Amino acid sequence: MTSTPSQTVLLIAPVVESLSEKLAAHFEVHRLYEQAEPLAWLGKHGSSVRAVVTRGDVGVSNAVLELLPALGLIAIFGVGTDGVDLNFTRQHNIAVTITSGVLTSDVADMALGLILSGARNLVAGDKFVREGQWLNHSPTLGNRVSGKRIGIVGMGNIGRAIAKRAVAFDMAVSYVSRSAKPDLPYVCRDDLISLAQDSDFLVIAASGGDDTRRLIDAAVLSAMPQHAWLINIARGSLVDEQALIAALQSNAIAGAAMDVYEAEPHVPAELIALENVVLQPHVGSATHETRQKMRDVVFANVDAFFKQQTLPNAI
Repeated sequence: MTSTPSQTVLLIAPVVESLSEKLAAHFEVHRLYEQAEPLAWLGKHGSSVRAVVTRGDVGVSNAVLELLPALGLIAIFGVGTDGVDLNFTRQHNIAVTITSGVLTSDVADMALGLILSGARNLVAGDKFVREGQWLNHSPTLGNRVSGKRIGIVGMGNIGRAIAKRAVAFDMAVSYVSRSAKPDLPYVCRDDLISLAQDSDFLVIAASGGDDTRRLIDAAVLSAMPQHAWLINIARGSLVDEQALIAALQSNAIAGAAMDVYEAEPHVPAELIALENVVLQPHVGSATHETRQKMRDVVFANVDAFFKQQTLPNAI
Protein backbone atom coordinates (compact mmCIF):
# COMPACT_ATOMS: atom_id res chain seq x y z
CA MET A 1 0.00 0.00 0.00
CA THR A 2 1.03 3.64 -0.37
CA SER A 3 2.24 5.15 2.87
CA THR A 4 4.17 8.15 4.06
CA PRO A 5 7.67 7.56 5.46
CA SER A 6 6.42 8.80 8.83
CA GLN A 7 4.24 5.68 9.09
CA THR A 8 6.96 3.09 8.67
CA VAL A 9 7.04 0.12 11.04
CA LEU A 10 10.00 -2.20 11.54
CA LEU A 11 9.44 -5.78 12.72
CA ILE A 12 12.49 -6.95 14.68
CA ALA A 13 11.41 -10.60 14.93
CA PRO A 14 8.53 -12.73 13.61
CA VAL A 15 5.16 -12.23 15.30
CA VAL A 16 1.82 -13.90 14.64
CA GLU A 17 0.96 -13.61 10.97
CA SER A 18 -2.35 -11.90 11.66
CA LEU A 19 -0.50 -9.01 13.33
CA SER A 20 1.97 -8.71 10.44
CA GLU A 21 -0.92 -8.63 7.99
CA LYS A 22 -2.89 -6.06 9.99
CA LEU A 23 0.11 -3.76 10.30
CA ALA A 24 0.92 -4.10 6.60
CA ALA A 25 -2.66 -3.19 5.69
CA HIS A 26 -2.29 0.19 7.41
CA PHE A 27 1.40 1.06 7.43
CA GLU A 28 4.61 0.49 5.53
CA VAL A 29 6.17 -2.57 7.17
CA HIS A 30 9.73 -3.87 6.91
CA ARG A 31 11.08 -7.07 8.46
CA LEU A 32 14.57 -6.69 9.85
CA TYR A 33 14.90 -10.43 10.47
CA GLU A 34 14.63 -11.06 6.72
CA GLN A 35 17.57 -8.81 5.84
CA ALA A 36 20.85 -10.54 4.96
CA GLU A 37 22.80 -7.64 6.49
CA PRO A 38 20.50 -5.99 9.06
CA LEU A 39 22.87 -3.19 10.15
CA ALA A 40 23.64 -2.27 6.55
CA TRP A 41 19.91 -2.15 5.82
CA LEU A 42 19.36 0.07 8.84
CA GLY A 43 22.14 2.39 7.76
CA LYS A 44 20.33 2.92 4.48
CA HIS A 45 16.68 2.89 5.55
CA GLY A 46 16.65 3.39 9.33
CA SER A 47 15.91 7.12 9.21
CA SER A 48 12.39 6.43 7.91
CA VAL A 49 11.38 4.08 10.75
CA ARG A 50 9.06 5.63 13.31
CA ALA A 51 7.82 2.54 15.14
CA VAL A 52 9.35 -0.82 16.05
CA VAL A 53 7.41 -3.99 16.87
CA THR A 54 9.25 -6.76 18.67
CA ARG A 55 8.63 -9.72 20.96
CA GLY A 56 9.25 -9.64 24.69
CA ASP A 57 11.75 -12.50 24.50
CA VAL A 58 13.71 -10.75 21.74
CA GLY A 59 13.57 -7.05 22.52
CA VAL A 60 15.72 -4.69 20.44
CA SER A 61 19.38 -3.86 20.92
CA ASN A 62 20.87 -0.41 21.36
CA ALA A 63 22.97 -1.06 18.25
CA VAL A 64 19.71 -1.17 16.27
CA LEU A 65 18.11 1.74 18.11
CA GLU A 66 21.09 3.98 17.40
CA LEU A 67 20.41 3.55 13.68
CA LEU A 68 16.76 4.65 14.03
CA PRO A 69 16.99 8.43 14.61
CA ALA A 70 13.27 9.06 13.99
CA LEU A 71 12.03 6.25 16.24
CA GLY A 72 9.24 7.20 18.61
CA LEU A 73 7.69 3.88 19.66
CA ILE A 74 8.72 0.35 20.60
CA ALA A 75 5.61 -1.85 20.76
CA ILE A 76 6.37 -5.14 22.51
CA PHE A 77 4.38 -8.28 21.74
CA GLY A 78 4.50 -9.50 25.35
CA VAL A 79 5.03 -8.04 28.81
CA GLY A 80 8.77 -8.47 29.28
CA THR A 81 10.92 -5.35 28.88
CA ASP A 82 14.27 -6.92 29.80
CA GLY A 83 15.25 -7.01 26.12
CA VAL A 84 14.97 -3.21 25.86
CA ASP A 85 17.28 -0.66 27.46
CA LEU A 86 14.71 1.54 29.17
CA ASN A 87 17.35 4.09 30.14
CA PHE A 88 18.15 4.51 26.44
CA THR A 89 14.50 4.86 25.49
CA ARG A 90 13.88 7.47 28.18
CA GLN A 91 16.92 9.48 27.14
CA HIS A 92 15.77 9.45 23.51
CA ASN A 93 12.05 10.03 24.16
CA ILE A 94 11.04 6.66 22.74
CA ALA A 95 7.75 5.36 24.12
CA VAL A 96 7.53 1.67 25.06
CA THR A 97 4.29 -0.30 25.18
CA ILE A 98 3.52 -3.86 26.26
CA THR A 99 0.52 -6.16 26.01
CA SER A 100 -0.37 -5.62 29.65
CA GLY A 101 -3.46 -7.21 31.15
CA VAL A 102 -3.75 -9.75 28.35
CA LEU A 103 -1.63 -12.81 29.03
CA THR A 104 -1.83 -12.98 32.84
CA SER A 105 -4.44 -15.75 33.02
CA ASP A 106 -2.75 -18.02 30.49
CA VAL A 107 0.66 -17.77 32.14
CA ALA A 108 -0.84 -18.41 35.57
CA ASP A 109 -2.69 -21.41 34.15
CA MET A 110 0.62 -22.70 32.77
CA ALA A 111 2.24 -22.38 36.19
CA LEU A 112 -0.43 -24.58 37.77
CA GLY A 113 -0.24 -26.95 34.81
CA LEU A 114 3.50 -27.35 35.31
CA ILE A 115 3.03 -27.96 39.03
CA LEU A 116 0.49 -30.69 38.34
CA SER A 117 2.53 -32.17 35.49
CA GLY A 118 5.60 -32.48 37.67
CA ALA A 119 4.05 -33.59 40.94
CA ARG A 120 1.56 -36.03 39.38
CA ASN A 121 3.92 -37.44 36.69
CA LEU A 122 1.52 -36.49 33.89
CA VAL A 123 4.12 -36.44 31.12
CA ALA A 124 5.68 -39.69 32.31
CA GLY A 125 2.20 -41.23 32.63
CA ASP A 126 1.37 -40.36 29.03
CA LYS A 127 4.60 -42.00 27.88
CA PHE A 128 3.89 -45.01 30.13
CA VAL A 129 0.57 -45.67 28.39
CA ARG A 130 1.77 -44.95 24.84
CA GLU A 131 4.74 -47.29 25.15
CA GLY A 132 2.60 -50.16 26.43
CA GLN A 133 4.34 -50.31 29.79
CA TRP A 134 0.97 -50.44 31.58
CA LEU A 135 0.49 -53.97 30.24
CA ASN A 136 3.38 -55.22 32.36
CA HIS A 137 3.99 -52.73 35.16
CA SER A 138 2.17 -50.52 37.61
CA PRO A 139 2.65 -46.74 37.28
CA THR A 140 4.74 -44.93 39.88
CA LEU A 141 3.10 -42.85 42.57
CA GLY A 142 2.98 -39.08 42.26
CA ASN A 143 2.76 -36.43 44.95
CA ARG A 144 -0.26 -34.50 46.16
CA VAL A 145 -0.55 -30.83 45.19
CA SER A 146 -3.58 -29.81 47.24
CA GLY A 147 -2.73 -28.47 50.67
CA LYS A 148 0.96 -27.97 49.94
CA ARG A 149 3.06 -24.81 50.36
CA ILE A 150 3.69 -22.61 47.33
CA GLY A 151 6.29 -19.87 47.34
CA ILE A 152 5.96 -17.23 44.63
CA VAL A 153 8.92 -15.11 43.55
CA GLY A 154 7.37 -11.86 42.36
CA MET A 155 3.88 -10.73 43.30
CA GLY A 156 2.88 -8.70 40.26
CA ASN A 157 -0.19 -9.42 38.14
CA ILE A 158 0.98 -12.90 37.19
CA GLY A 159 2.10 -13.74 40.73
CA ARG A 160 -1.28 -12.68 42.07
CA ALA A 161 -3.09 -14.80 39.48
CA ILE A 162 -0.97 -17.84 40.40
CA ALA A 163 -1.71 -17.28 44.09
CA LYS A 164 -5.44 -17.08 43.39
CA ARG A 165 -5.34 -20.42 41.61
CA ALA A 166 -3.19 -21.97 44.33
CA VAL A 167 -5.73 -20.98 46.97
CA ALA A 168 -8.32 -23.00 45.04
CA PHE A 169 -6.04 -25.99 45.68
CA ASP A 170 -6.00 -25.18 49.41
CA MET A 171 -2.32 -24.29 49.16
CA ALA A 172 -0.56 -22.07 51.71
CA VAL A 173 0.78 -19.08 49.77
CA SER A 174 3.87 -17.08 50.65
CA TYR A 175 5.94 -14.76 48.49
CA VAL A 176 8.81 -12.34 48.08
CA SER A 177 8.47 -9.18 46.04
CA ARG A 178 10.08 -5.78 45.61
CA SER A 179 7.70 -4.56 48.29
CA ALA A 180 5.16 -6.12 50.63
CA LYS A 181 1.54 -6.23 49.42
CA PRO A 182 -0.55 -5.40 52.51
CA ASP A 183 -3.76 -5.78 50.51
CA LEU A 184 -3.06 -9.49 50.00
CA PRO A 185 -3.82 -12.25 52.53
CA TYR A 186 -0.55 -14.10 51.85
CA VAL A 187 2.64 -14.34 53.90
CA CYS A 188 5.41 -12.00 52.75
CA ARG A 189 8.82 -13.54 53.47
CA ASP A 190 11.81 -11.45 54.42
CA ASP A 191 14.12 -12.99 51.85
CA LEU A 192 14.34 -15.55 49.07
CA ILE A 193 16.21 -18.13 51.16
CA SER A 194 13.48 -18.30 53.80
CA LEU A 195 10.86 -18.53 51.04
CA ALA A 196 12.73 -21.41 49.44
CA GLN A 197 13.08 -23.24 52.76
CA ASP A 198 9.33 -23.18 53.36
CA SER A 199 8.09 -24.05 49.86
CA ASP A 200 7.03 -27.37 48.38
CA PHE A 201 6.73 -25.59 45.04
CA LEU A 202 8.87 -22.52 44.33
CA VAL A 203 7.35 -20.61 41.42
CA ILE A 204 9.25 -17.87 39.61
CA ALA A 205 7.02 -15.02 38.41
CA ALA A 206 9.40 -12.06 38.63
CA SER A 207 10.51 -9.79 35.79
CA GLY A 208 13.73 -10.43 33.92
CA GLY A 209 16.63 -8.01 33.66
CA ASP A 210 20.03 -7.33 35.19
CA ASP A 211 18.58 -6.96 38.70
CA THR A 212 17.17 -10.48 38.69
CA ARG A 213 19.71 -12.32 36.54
CA ARG A 214 20.41 -15.76 38.07
CA LEU A 215 18.39 -14.82 41.12
CA ILE A 216 17.73 -18.51 41.66
CA ASP A 217 21.27 -19.68 42.34
CA ALA A 218 22.94 -22.58 44.14
CA ALA A 219 22.20 -21.04 47.55
CA VAL A 220 18.47 -20.80 46.85
CA LEU A 221 18.33 -24.30 45.39
CA SER A 222 20.20 -25.66 48.42
CA ALA A 223 17.66 -24.04 50.72
CA MET A 224 14.74 -25.84 49.05
CA PRO A 225 13.46 -29.07 50.65
CA GLN A 226 14.59 -32.22 48.87
CA HIS A 227 10.99 -33.00 47.88
CA ALA A 228 10.40 -29.52 46.39
CA TRP A 229 9.89 -28.53 42.75
CA LEU A 230 11.11 -25.40 40.97
CA ILE A 231 8.65 -23.90 38.49
CA ASN A 232 9.71 -21.18 36.02
CA ILE A 233 7.20 -19.34 33.82
CA ALA A 234 9.01 -15.98 33.93
CA ARG A 235 12.39 -15.68 32.20
CA GLY A 236 15.17 -18.20 31.83
CA SER A 237 17.69 -15.56 32.90
CA LEU A 238 16.38 -15.71 36.48
CA VAL A 239 17.80 -19.21 37.00
CA ASP A 240 21.41 -20.30 37.13
CA GLU A 241 20.87 -23.29 34.83
CA GLN A 242 24.14 -25.02 35.69
CA ALA A 243 23.32 -24.82 39.40
CA LEU A 244 19.84 -26.16 38.66
CA ILE A 245 21.22 -29.04 36.61
CA ALA A 246 23.57 -29.94 39.45
CA ALA A 247 20.72 -29.85 41.98
CA LEU A 248 18.55 -32.07 39.77
CA GLN A 249 21.31 -34.55 38.96
CA SER A 250 22.13 -34.96 42.65
CA ASN A 251 18.44 -35.13 43.65
CA ALA A 252 18.95 -32.15 45.94
CA ILE A 253 15.45 -31.14 44.80
CA ALA A 254 12.71 -33.37 43.43
CA GLY A 255 12.35 -31.73 40.06
CA ALA A 256 11.84 -28.70 37.87
CA ALA A 257 9.14 -27.70 35.41
CA MET A 258 10.11 -24.97 33.00
CA ASP A 259 8.62 -22.95 30.15
CA VAL A 260 11.64 -20.64 29.72
CA TYR A 261 15.41 -20.99 29.40
CA GLU A 262 18.58 -18.91 29.42
CA ALA A 263 19.39 -19.25 25.71
CA GLU A 264 16.10 -20.04 23.99
CA PRO A 265 15.44 -22.01 21.87
CA HIS A 266 18.59 -23.85 22.96
CA VAL A 267 17.91 -26.07 25.98
CA PRO A 268 20.89 -27.70 27.72
CA ALA A 269 21.27 -31.36 26.83
CA GLU A 270 21.69 -32.10 30.54
CA LEU A 271 18.16 -30.83 31.23
CA ILE A 272 16.68 -32.79 28.34
CA ALA A 273 18.32 -35.98 29.61
CA LEU A 274 16.80 -35.74 33.09
CA GLU A 275 13.68 -37.68 34.03
CA ASN A 276 12.69 -35.30 36.84
CA VAL A 277 12.14 -32.33 34.53
CA VAL A 278 9.08 -31.14 32.61
CA LEU A 279 10.00 -28.95 29.62
CA GLN A 280 7.79 -26.63 27.57
CA PRO A 281 8.79 -24.41 24.58
CA HIS A 282 7.92 -20.96 26.07
CA VAL A 283 4.20 -21.30 25.43
CA GLY A 284 2.81 -19.79 28.64
CA SER A 285 0.71 -17.28 26.72
CA ALA A 286 0.31 -19.36 23.56
CA THR A 287 -3.45 -19.74 23.26
CA HIS A 288 -5.57 -18.66 20.34
CA GLU A 289 -7.55 -16.28 22.52
CA THR A 290 -4.55 -14.54 24.06
CA ARG A 291 -2.53 -14.29 20.87
CA GLN A 292 -5.48 -12.54 19.21
CA LYS A 293 -5.78 -10.11 22.12
CA MET A 294 -2.02 -9.46 22.08
CA ARG A 295 -2.22 -8.73 18.36
CA ASP A 296 -5.03 -6.25 18.91
CA VAL A 297 -3.17 -4.50 21.76
CA VAL A 298 0.03 -4.10 19.73
CA PHE A 299 -1.88 -2.74 16.75
CA ALA A 300 -3.87 -0.36 18.95
CA ASN A 301 -0.66 1.11 20.36
CA VAL A 302 0.98 1.52 16.95
CA ASP A 303 -2.19 3.03 15.52
CA ALA A 304 -2.52 5.46 18.45
CA PHE A 305 1.11 6.49 18.05
CA PHE A 306 0.71 7.43 14.41
CA LYS A 307 -2.55 9.24 15.17
CA GLN A 308 -0.76 11.11 17.98
CA GLN A 309 -3.21 9.76 20.53
CA THR A 310 -2.58 8.52 24.08
CA LEU A 311 -0.90 5.12 24.02
CA PRO A 312 -3.19 2.55 25.69
CA ASN A 313 -0.43 0.40 27.15
CA ALA A 314 2.60 2.64 27.71
CA ILE A 315 4.89 1.64 30.56
